[in-house]
Amino acid sequence: MGTMSVLRTALSIVFALLATAAVAANDKGEIRIGQTLPYSGPVSGFGVIGRAQEAYFEKVNADGGINGRKVKLITLDDAYSPPKTVEQTRKLVEQEEVLVMFGSLGTATNNAVHRYLNSKKVPQLFVLSGATKWADPKHYPWTMPGMATYQSEGVVYAKYILQTKPDAKIAILAQNDDFGRDYVAGFKRALGDKAATMIVSEASYETSAPTIASQLATLKASGANVMFGVVLGKFTSQMIKGVAELNWKPDLLFVPTSASSISFLEPGGLENAAGLISSSNQKDTMDAQWANDAGVKEYFAFMKQYLPNADLNNSNYAAGYHYANLMTKVLAACKDDLSRENIMRQAASLRQVSLPLLLPDITVSTDAEDYLPFQQLRLRRFDGKSWVGFGEILDDR
Repeated sequence: MGTMSVLRTALSIVFALLATAAVAANDKGEIRIGQTLPYSGPVSGFGVIGRAQEAYFEKVNADGGINGRKVKLITLDDAYSPPKTVEQTRKLVEQEEVLVMFGSLGTATNNAVHRYLNSKKVPQLFVLSGATKWADPKHYPWTMPGMATYQSEGVVYAKYILQTKPDAKIAILAQNDDFGRDYVAGFKRALGDKAATMIVSEASYETSAPTIASQLATLKASGANVMFGVVLGKFTSQMIKGVAELNWKPDLLFVPTSASSISFLEPGGLENAAGLISSSNQKDTMDAQWANDAGVKEYFAFMKQYLPNADLNNSNYAAGYHYANLMTKVLAACKDDLSRENIMRQAASLRQVSLPLLLPDITVSTDAEDYLPFQQLRLRRFDGKSWVGFGEILDDR
C-alpha cells in the first residue's frame, strides 16, 4: 500500500471516529443534550426556560431516565449575541460531544449556527424562534422549529382585526430583524389589499437601542387606534409603559406570544398592560379555568418538588416544561437507536402527540415534508392579572 493510500485510510478512520464520537458518548448510559439561552443580556428573562428544563430532566433521571439512559442537559449562556452563540454551540458539539441541540432561543442567534449544525448533521431541534426558515427540510433537514411561525401569528392577529374592527387605523412597531419582519409579513399578507389603507404608520427599532420612546410618539401622532408591537424582552415593558405615558389608548394593542410573560409586563405596570392581546397554544397555568386540569396539576406538582422557589407567575417556566416534555417524547420514540439520523426521523414522525400544557384539541404532528409542529393558536387578553383566552382556535390558512 502506498503512502497516500495509507494516509487516506488513516484519515477515513479518524473521520469515522469523529462522526460517531457523540453517539458513542451517549451510548454509555447518558444522552447528552446541548442548548444555548440568554442567561444574561437584553432578554435574560428567558433564561428560566433552561432552568425549568434542567429540573425536568432531573425528574426524568430520578424516574429511571429514558429507555434506561440518563439525560444530561448542558445549557450555556449566549447573552442573545450571535457570535457568542457560535462559540458556545461549537463548544457543545466539539468538546461536550452533545448528541442534539435542543430549544436554543432566538432568530439571529440560531441563524448563526444554522449552517454549521446542518453541515455537522447535528439535530437542531425545537428552535425557540418562529422564523419560517427553520421549517425547510429540503435544504436544512437537521433543523426543526419549536414554535408556531411568526408569520402564522401575524396572520391570526390581522384576521381578528378584520373581523372585529375592519375600519382600523393600524400602527406597527417592529424589531428590525428577521423576527420583526416575519411577523409584519404575515400580518400584511392576511390584510391583503386593505394593508395599504389600514396601516397608517410603521416604525422599527434596533435591539441595541436604549429606548423606543421616539418611535411610540411618532406612531401615536399618526392617529392610529390599533397598535401591533412586534417587541421582545425589555422593549415589551418599554412599549407598555410608553403607550401609557403618552396617554394613548389604542382600541386594540397586540404583542407576540414571546413577549407575553408576566415578567416582561410587570416593569411596564400590569395596570397599563390590561387589555393587551396576544396568542398561545398552551394553557395559561395561572388561569383559574385550568385549576383542576390534570396537565396543569402535574406541572404544579413538578414545580413544587423541583423548583419550589420559582415565581409561578412567570410563564417561561411552563414553556420550559412544555418543550422538555416534547423532547422527551422524541427521545423515548428512538428506543435503542440513538443515532442522530434516528432522532431526526422520530422528530419528523410525530402523530397527534398530546402534551400536558397544550390547549384542548391542539396536538403536535410532523412529517418528513412538514417540519412545523405547531400551527394552531388561540387569542388571549390580559385582564391586569392574568391572560384569559377567548374565541375559537385559529390557524394561518
